[in-house]
Amino acid sequence: MHFEELKKYQLILASKSPRRQYLLKELGLEFEVRTKEVEESFPSDLKAQEIPLYLCEKKANAFDEELNDNTIVITADTIVWVEGQVLNKPENYEDAVRMLKMLSGKMHEVYTGVCLKAKHKTKSFYALTNVYFKTLSQQEIEFYINNFNPYDKAGAYGAQEWIGYIAVDKIEGSYFNVMGLPVRELYEELLNF
Repeated sequence: MHFEELKKYQLILASKSPRRQYLLKELGLEFEVRTKEVEESFPSDLKAQEIPLYLCEKKANAFDEELNDNTIVITADTIVWVEGQVLNKPENYEDAVRMLKMLSGKMHEVYTGVCLKAKHKTKSFYALTNVYFKTLSQQEIEFYINNFNPYDKAGAYGAQEWIGYIAVDKIEGSYFNVMGLPVRELYEELLNF
């Protein structure tokens, strides 16, 4: 498929994330934002990329009744994986502090699972980015949590915010994946869908 051919499809981005909406818009695609409440639970035996792949497929399946031959729904889920544990969105202030302390001075993995779903076809994929954090002081952690909104972000941080400016030493992989949408991979998968 060519880029122009994508325009004949009704694209639905099933995400409330302003970062995902911004990134998809920057690709030059027209889309509608439509979300459904989906319980973001997953089997406890899933590890690393298995978690966001499971969750993005679960979110896409909620649209089964609304799909026609002309519609492609795009769902995504991002997690942070560190020391064999998943860090989703923090539940409260203490949880955000705990997560940022876990990430401090270490490398962690950011996985985003993406699902493309049409009436008769589904394609899921994931992207992995390694992110290296400097050691954070208690004051830096508290300043970030008090002045920004870590509660809607996996691992309690946004790389595009203050904490990303001062904490990220190095990134291996897609920066946009850390923001919540691996744009280059999504573009390629849409063209091949």
